[in-house]
Amino acid sequence: MKLGKDFRSGLDRQLTAWKDQYDPSPGNLTWGMHIDGHPEPVMWIGSKKYFRSGPWNGVQYSGKPTAEPNPIYDFMYFADENECYYVYQLRNKSKIARMTINQTAEMRYHYVWNEGERNWKVFAFLLPRDYCDRYGACGPNGNCNGNSSPNCECLRGFQSKFPERWNTMDYSEGCVRRKPLNCKNDGFVRYVDLKVPDTTYSWLNQTMALKECREKCLKNCSCTAYTNSDIREGGSGCALWFGDLNDIIVQPAGGQDLYIRVPASELESNGLKWKIGMLVGSAAVIISVLLLVLFYKHRSRKNPKASGAMLGYISEEQNEDLELPLFDLSNIATATDNFSMDKKLGEGGFGLVYKGRLEDGQEIAVKRLSSSSGQGLNEFKNEVILIAKLQHRNLVKLLGCCTQDEEKLLIYEYMPNKSLDFFIFDKNQARLLDWTRRYHIICGIARGLLYLHQDSRLRIIHRDLKASNVLLDSEMNPKISDFGLARTFRGDRSVRNTDRVVGTYGYMAPEYAIDGNFPAKSDVFSFGILLLEIVTGKKNSGFYYPSDSLNLIDKHAICGEKKGL
Repeated sequence: MKLGKDFRSGLDRQLTAWKDQYDPSPGNLTWGMHIDGHPEPVMWIGSKKYFRSGPWNGVQYSGKPTAEPNPIYDFMYFADENECYYVYQLRNKSKIARMTINQTAEMRYHYVWNEGERNWKVFAFLLPRDYCDRYGACGPNGNCNGNSSPNCECLRGFQSKFPERWNTMDYSEGCVRRKPLNCKNDGFVRYVDLKVPDTTYSWLNQTMALKECREKCLKNCSCTAYTNSDIREGGSGCALWFGDLNDIIVQPAGGQDLYIRVPASELESNGLKWKIGMLVGSAAVIISVLLLVLFYKHRSRKNPKASGAMLGYISEEQNEDLELPLFDLSNIATATDNFSMDKKLGEGGFGLVYKGRLEDGQEIAVKRLSSSSGQGLNEFKNEVILIAKLQHRNLVKLLGCCTQDEEKLLIYEYMPNKSLDFFIFDKNQARLLDWTRRYHIICGIARGLLYLHQDSRLRIIHRDLKASNVLLDSEMNPKISDFGLARTFRGDRSVRNTDRVVGTYGYMAPEYAIDGNFPAKSDVFSFGILLLEIVTGKKNSGFYYPSDSLNLIDKHAICGEKKGL
């Protein structure tokens, strides 16, 4: 499949989404090649750019450093005086494939025909992936970093155009120079690991060396940045930018160098003046932080409601206060459209879960405690106390909580791909999970569980590990969630006992369901059930044969008797 432009005929090959799910007439979402300056793939909503992949750098598009090789097709880019396009080329020429985009501007689909099963095998790609991926998230001359808070900062030598808007996380107007360029005595600041700016106003030469590229930029007073156009073998070629620099993103894995033009006065900061200023500034920051910590500790002793410690202490670490960011109720209400049912993601014994978006564009999931749930209150306290102390890539991240006006809310990172049960138990969605992806998910859950049992600050038994409590991020990485029923245990206590058996039947170890004993290995039992569900795509508690009432473990056991699952 080829996307791009033929300059001889004027043919521009693009993908256009349907108007909606039921109306196949052309919608306003388009995916194709933007050929002005240095060509790059772009997604438009109407005439406005919504996402861009960045220009080809000889290895990949600079805005997609996480693109992984796959056994289905090769990705190729080609440009000369006659054509400019990129193509997905099937490795197996006998296969048939197609590509579509949906009308929500969140998903692209690749379909490969499976002749044996007479159906289409689906590969889904989420774009944009996060807040920074959206075009111009930080405005002109802004730099977006998805791993920092706030996400946006001005490039060196620039300041926010409207500070009052910037302080309220409205970055749309971006940044302007503190001091104008004087053309003769300018220099460059080197940035590393970036998605390079929008190439609409850029110039490309594929043979020029980096030193020549720098000199060419210096000779043109309108040139504002430069870099190599090809990063292979130490770099080659030259790309120049003119005017404002738009849609720059920090990309620690696979980003490029970018040299940004600044006046000579900004370069003085590399000398003694800058070092002294940094030392003084750092000392001031450290002192301020220490004073702030002392203030909050003093306030929390006088008023426990002033900090996360109001939620109590962990039974086995009585002397260790809990510190957790507190969110304002009005901000959460705004983020969720006042807890609109249109924003509802799900519900459980705890209460309802809503999707929200903070002022800075970050998407969140909000768990709201039901006022009628006594069990939910205990789970709320337990979840905050435990998960606030856990940090692992395969555990869902708790961003903060809110206990205001009788409301009790937990704020989590948002998982766009919902929970694991949404995929493995649905015949259509299950096609998105090939064996490589299922293996990746299984390993991720195992890593998270190992961290809870052995490597975390607290030794924790989850007690409710199941498919609906495993969430999937935008790249289908699994994250264990819902710690409302979890318990801590000491390293020398292999078994704990309870008179209150809670959890989900079918996932419980027999000794726990019958006698109330829950060793750490009870989570391993649940993991085994979950593994069988991932492999078979069948629910543990379901009945698949009308003549018997075997659960999934029984069915697995009779495989030895040559009866299939």
